[in-house]
Amino acid sequence: MDGFLTVGQPAAVAAVHAMVASHVPHAILLSGPASVGKLALAEDLAAALLCTGAEGGDRPCRACRACRMLAHGNHPDLHLLEPEGPGGQVLIGGNERKDGKRGVRDLVTELALLPVEGVARVAIVRDAHRMNDDAQTALLKTLEEPPSNTTLILCADDEERLLPTVRSRCARIRLGTVGPRDVELLLERRELADAPTAARLARLAGGRAGLAVAYASAPEAEPIRNEITRTLLDLLTESPAARLRAAKPLLSRAVTLAGLLVPPPAGGAGAGAAEPKRRGRAANVAAVDEPDETAETAETADEPAAKVSASERRRALALLLDAWRDVARDLALGQLGASRSIRDVALLEELEAAARDLPDGAAAEALARLVRASELLDSNVSPELVLDVLLIRWPRRRRVA
Repeated sequence: MDGFLTVGQPAAVAAVHAMVASHVPHAILLSGPASVGKLALAEDLAAALLCTGAEGGDRPCRACRACRMLAHGNHPDLHLLEPEGPGGQVLIGGNERKDGKRGVRDLVTELALLPVEGVARVAIVRDAHRMNDDAQTALLKTLEEPPSNTTLILCADDEERLLPTVRSRCARIRLGTVGPRDVELLLERRELADAPTAARLARLAGGRAGLAVAYASAPEAEPIRNEITRTLLDLLTESPAARLRAAKPLLSRAVTLAGLLVPPPAGGAGAGAAEPKRRGRAANVAAVDEPDETAETAETADEPAAKVSASERRRALALLLDAWRDVARDLALGQLGASRSIRDVALLEELEAAARDLPDGAAAEALARLVRASELLDSNVSPELVLDVLLIRWPRRRRVA
């Protein structure tokens, strides 16, 4: 398995390696939480299928021409489809589109062609759970009758959001969260963090190696997340009016955070466990609403200051909800007397004090609402409305008059 770069997923890697050594199904569904290595494993499998320098279970060799093209993200027989557009959806697409955005129909057309390199064609659908029913139906025919020497790999955070007919036509492999020590070793091996920082980020990421790598690659991001966490703790003592006033600054800071934590570009097999290539988004920050003292604006050499798009606000709220769930989780653990499991050890005392002052079970209820909010965010719901509701329903410490 030396050619496999995925970290911390021994069972999933072993399953894929066994397929490569014997028979690879025409369609494979990799499912599991976000940022745990699904894309990395999909790229490992693609590298094995397209490798020309080794045979059977010895693939990929990581040295042949095909492997080198994959490492540079320019292999003509590897096709990537990922979310696009304001809603961050995997589109149905089609040649009739005039906006240049690719979709499922375009992918199906590409896969019908003969391989350029003469070995195979591989398609990776990133965030396949973000395909709507029409897009999934358009893919179904290819799943049922795939072209010769073609393999489709679907990566999904939530496989239940895929149609049963899609799931039933795929061999399924489940990935879980990565052990903290594996995350630490990954960060140290890539020289992204020293040992203490790696340990802290591994704990913060909660087993999501890709998230840890993203934070390590953008040192400016962790202080912003810490600021958001402290604000959420402070709001436990505030009135509903004060909480609503905090909504715009919170979302604005989350936009800044989203600009730093850019998802890794797909197609580069060298990404391993989702190592991001830094893109200069740190300065590309925009106002969440009308610019004011708390909102931040984007201004680059090519574009003037402008409001952020709906898709950017949605992505920012997704990151805010991620941090918020961790706060609620730590508070719930504090209420249960399980302080040793709290992830944010830098705020241990504050979290324990807040947990003692909350009504029994309030943190667990808030956590459930936040999980539900993340699901709603994938539908056509206003990010600002979701945020306002969550702020109003965020529990209040009992000792506050």
